[in-house]
Amino acid sequence: MKTCIEVKDLNLFYGAFQALKNVNIDIPEKQITAFIGPSGCGKSTLLRCFNRMNDLIDDCRIEGDIIVEDTNIYGRGTDVNALRKKVGMVFQKPNVFPMSIYDNIAFGPRTHGVRKRRELDEIVADSLKKAGIWDEVKNTLNKSALSLSGGQQQRVCIARALAVQPKILLMDEPTSALDPISTGIIEELCEELKKQYTIVIVTHNMQQATRISDKTAFFLLGEMLEFGETEQVFSRPKNEKCENYITGRFG
Repeated sequence: MKTCIEVKDLNLFYGAFQALKNVNIDIPEKQITAFIGPSGCGKSTLLRCFNRMNDLIDDCRIEGDIIVEDTNIYGRGTDVNALRKKVGMVFQKPNVFPMSIYDNIAFGPRTHGVRKRRELDEIVADSLKKAGIWDEVKNTLNKSALSLSGGQQQRVCIARALAVQPKILLMDEPTSALDPISTGIIEELCEELKKQYTIVIVTHNMQQATRISDKTAFFLLGEMLEFGETEQVFSRPKNEKCENYITGRFG
């Protein structure tokens, strides 16, 4: 299995506080990798390293290397805008822009220089189809995205991320604000999307991790204590703290 993201000896500090400690992980291409662990364990912090979202935080310092498709993304001269085009992000709460559904999806392509209406039309339709929401919104593309339900808004956010043709999709608890039906729809969507994209998902929902992920990493207090095939991590964890977390003894 080809590696898509390679993390080597990663340490991350917020001022004097060390949030990630010597993390090493190879994330495979076109699979779903889940990060699990209690709140504050570093899983979202690591996720945000992959598209350099932590650059926006004052006093954040990073040591080590992250290689995305043969490029060290913390190397000198890295084009962060190009990186964020390659590595899309979907957040915990749907964060649609206060504009039409169409303009939400066209926003990224326009930013990257796509101007022709016909080309934008194709990108919008294709992205909404990939996000599994085209049939629900194809006749109301000029309506505000804020008029949609939470689950629909989250799929619009996924479509918006896909519109700039990324290779990797990062998802930070993408269903935690959604009802069970919307959650199921997005889980099915992830299964479909991994045929084309590498997906890394942070989730507090361990059932979700077992349902959709191929690989699972367990984090505690900034350290990655276990990483392997999801079935192995949940049924035969090698780390005692991971086993305690999975069986509900703490966390």
